[in-house]
Amino acid sequence: SGPRGQKLSITLFRLEADGYLDEMSADIMNPSGVAFSPSGRLYVTSRARGEVSHIDYNEVIPFATGLGIATGIAFGPDAAMYVGDRSGTIFRVGEFGSVEKFASLEPSVAAYHLAFGPDGRLYVTAPGLASYDSIYAIDADGTVERYARGFGRPQGLAFDTDGNCYAAACYQGRHGIVRIDGQTGEVRTLVAGNEIVGLCFTRTG
Repeated sequence: SGPRGQKLSITLFRLEADGYLDEMSADIMNPSGVAFSPSGRLYVTSRARGEVSHIDYNEVIPFATGLGIATGIAFGPDAAMYVGDRSGTIFRVGEFGSVEKFASLEPSVAAYHLAFGPDGRLYVTAPGLASYDSIYAIDADGTVERYARGFGRPQGLAFDTDGNCYAAACYQGRHGIVRIDGQTGEVRTLVAGNEIVGLCFTRTG
């Protein structure tokens, strides 16, 4: 992605099933979030331009603008797109690129990371400078609550098939991937690693 406003030669990659890392020729300034729509289309946010674009065979097609410092992106149960503006807003983007404010959070020093949980709520990390940042849960009406707290720079989010939440964060002095039990809310450190930012699960779990 690079520093905001700096153009890098290659910014998007595709990891093939056999492990081959393929460079994509799609040209986007400071891409920060990627997500596939329910119909299988690839969308990418641009931090520099505050927009979301659709990638079609390496062609970049602008979809929605006016999204601030656009970072995290996720599609909800309603098939709408949700985009995090690092300066403090979660936007809901409609089918034809219409943008509306959905919720407000504290600004992030890095990026918002978004994922929908099995309960239909939108979960968000907004890493700051403190060692006790929260993971937020946002209801369908935009109501925000602190789902879990006590993390240092929580970033990438994902849910497994059992409904447990995973995040890349520092917790109780350990860096890596932590798991928040979907039933008890208990936090457990699973994997150590100092430079982990994002994660995802495959369809097979």
